[in-house]
Amino acid sequence: MELEEVFSSKPRMRILKLIYTLGSLNVSNVAKKIGLNYASTSEHLKVLEAEGILQERTYGRVRMYRFNEGSAKAKAVQNLIDAWEQ
Repeated sequence: MELEEVFSSKPRMRILKLIYTLGSLNVSNVAKKIGLNYASTSEHLKVLEAEGILQERTYGRVRMYRFNEGSAKAKAVQNLIDAWEQ
């Protein structure tokens, strides 16, 4: 996926900012906080995971997402958010 495709989605940007601020969150919490339905939120999270920006951990039926600390893309996104919010 191209850079423009990842960053052209307002919900994906809201998800990234939310996870950056709050840390690890499950799909339901992300959906509730950004005002999207579960299915749409889940799809956006899968895109971000496929790009290596987020990392999923499953605990039973609960899927938790957080930034992938081993990813250069994730670090770049975190730096961008940090710089933008200052």
